[in-house]
Amino acid sequence: MSSNIPILTSKEIEKILLRIGFIFYRQTGSHRIFVMDEYQVVVPHHNRDLKKGTIMQIIKGTGLSLDEFKAYL
Repeated sequence: MSSNIPILTSKEIEKILLRIGFIFYRQTGSHRIFVMDEYQVVVPHHNRDLKKGTIMQIIKGTGLSLDEFKAYL
């Protein structure tokens, strides 16, 4: 399963979240917070690829499955 997780940067994740319907809510330090309805996602804003575990936590926070999330790539 973990081999199916795409390697993404924080900018790529943010673009996907905006496509899904999330809006940028606020930033605390290097972490940007996006919200949509009852969902809240924290995205670390770094200039490198995010770790697979971090990406999975972000996907989990969207309420989508991995396959549903990948459809927005």
